[in-house]
Amino acid sequence: MRRTTIKLDDSLDARMRHEAARRGMTISEWAREAITAHLPGVGKPGQARRRFRSAGAGDSGRSDIAERMEEILAGLAEERDVLTEEEGRHRA
Repeated sequence: MRRTTIKLDDSLDARMRHEAARRGMTISEWAREAITAHLPGVGKPGQARRRFRSAGAGDSGRSDIAERMEEILAGLAEERDVLTEEEGRHRA
């Protein structure tokens, strides 16, 4: 491995050290993981790029949410859940 020096402001350095400690990693391990996650094509052959754990967390499984946003928000303003009501009609 090669040694590389980078310059960080105090705030970023503190955040990096805190995250590495929280995850039980050395600074070097954490930095290698972070760099690997952000560079395309890095890692083992055939290995997918790291995906953030939160990616897809809000996936409703529906493809029409963006088009219906006004309708959905209007329903919420009326204290109605338009999507739940719709799902109930489909199940009946």
